[in-house]
Amino acid sequence: MTITFYYSPQSSAGRIRLTLAELGVPHEAVRVDLRAGDQKKPEFLALNPNGQVPTLVIDGTPIFESVAIQIALGERYGVEKGLWPAPGSPEQLMALTWIIWGQVNLTSALFRYIKNTSDWFPKEQQDAKQAEAAMTEARGLLRILDGRLDGRQYVTGERCTLVDLDLASVLGWGLQAAKIDISELKNLKGWLGRIMERPAVKAVMAEG
Repeated sequence: MTITFYYSPQSSAGRIRLTLAELGVPHEAVRVDLRAGDQKKPEFLALNPNGQVPTLVIDGTPIFESVAIQIALGERYGVEKGLWPAPGSPEQLMALTWIIWGQVNLTSALFRYIKNTSDWFPKEQQDAKQAEAAMTEARGLLRILDGRLDGRQYVTGERCTLVDLDLASVLGWGLQAAKIDISELKNLKGWLGRIMERPAVKAVMAEG
């Protein structure tokens, strides 16, 4: 089994980097220089026609889109390590539900707020009403996640899975970039603290 991981710092590839570290899966990491246009070179577009990271190549077969990569890694390597539920189990249904919820709903709301408020994006393209709506949506979604964690140590139960790592990676940049205070969301705050204490998380953060 050979795995090549194409990534760029400060991108959605970060969650895949964390996943590979947590799973302990041997792989070759190839940095893609986005500013230099490496992602638009023919050899990279042959792997991912979108010209984006993360992209993974497993035994010669490319896979892209971070959620698809997470699920593929979970099914291949995570079940044995207890980091992904067994196929066909009720826990797997929950894992699929929440990992996709994190990308389709939570990430989307956070990104829309940041896009309409951050200096990273042109001021003339920003809309205060869209920013307000996105923040209202994001806060509502955070309350939903806080409720999900009521009486649970982790999103799918008492064991940490790739779902937790994925959602925590979203919030790791999203809360800071959107300047959202979650001190009142006790379940969410405690859960995020537990994730940040995991050795693999600490190791990846130390590497920068």
